[in-house]
Amino acid sequence: MTLTIREGGPDDAPLILGLLDGAVRWLVAEGRTGQWGTRPWSANPRAVAQVHRYAAAGTPYVAEMDGVPAATLTLTDAPGSYVEPAGEPERYIHLLAADPRFKGRGAGAALLAHAAEVTRRAGISLLRVDCYAGDDGKLVAYYERQGFVRTESFSQDGWPGQVLARRVR
Repeated sequence: MTLTIREGGPDDAPLILGLLDGAVRWLVAEGRTGQWGTRPWSANPRAVAQVHRYAAAGTPYVAEMDGVPAATLTLTDAPGSYVEPAGEPERYIHLLAADPRFKGRGAGAALLAHAAEVTRRAGISLLRVDCYAGDDGKLVAYYERQGFVRTESFSQDGWPGQVLARRVR
């Protein structure tokens, strides 16, 4: 399979929502409902608005396997309101999600590497992301395998989160 990454835009919001919905279905099937619950993102008006806001304010990227959308993330200049800004120029990863059919094929890792390169080319050395830190910590460990290091933990309405950072000089 050939993996390509393309830059997206606000028109990709429905595609992003579809990938998020697929990830929720997979998480529910795996019994991992703590991260995003059991309801599809597309059925939650607040989540839909969040996706549209990030897609308009930042730059979505879509990884495709032989032309089929396999994963996505959106890169912005700042974290969400629940995380303090870094105090230096940064790029922030939002909404990383993958189609479960492509699990283990490297689409997410390729997007993270692409985000690091885009950040570096912009002359910015700090790339950050936050993620669900509950259950067995597998998601935090995934980001650590991609070169990120833990910085601060946080709780958003009882949801345990972890901020991670990567220097990309």
